[in-house]
Amino acid sequence: MKKLPIGISNFKELVEENYYYIDKTDFINELLDSSAKIILLPRPRRFGKTLNLSMLNYFFNVNEDNRGLFNNLNISNNNGHPSLQTNPIDTLSKKKIDNTPPFTKKLPKKVNLLTAI
Repeated sequence: MKKLPIGISNFKELVEENYYYIDKTDFINELLDSSAKIILLPRPRRFGKTLNLSMLNYFFNVNEDNRGLFNNLNISNNNGHPSLQTNPIDTLSKKKIDNTPPFTKKLPKKVNLLTAI
C-alpha cells in the first residue's frame, strides 16, 4: 500500500519507499528546452521546491547511478534521455538553517549578559 509523503522532500526516498507521487518529471524537459540563462522557481511555501530540486539532483548527478528512479515516470518515455546523469551537482539548502545568530549560539552566558547591558 502506498503511503502519503508528509514531510518527505527527498526524491529518492519518495520513489524507493513507495510513497504517492504526482509525476513532475516533465518539468525537467521544460528546463532543458528553455532558452533562459537563469531560471527562477517562485512557489509558495510547501509547494515542492525542495522536492523538485532533489529530483533534478538525482536526474543530472553523475556521482551515483540513479537511472532506476526514473524508470516508470514520464521522463523515461524519451528513450534514454541524453541529459540523464551528465553533470556534477552541488546543492545548498537553507531548509535546516537555525535562525539564531551564530555569534550568540556558542558564547558563554556571562558574555551574553554583558552584551545585553
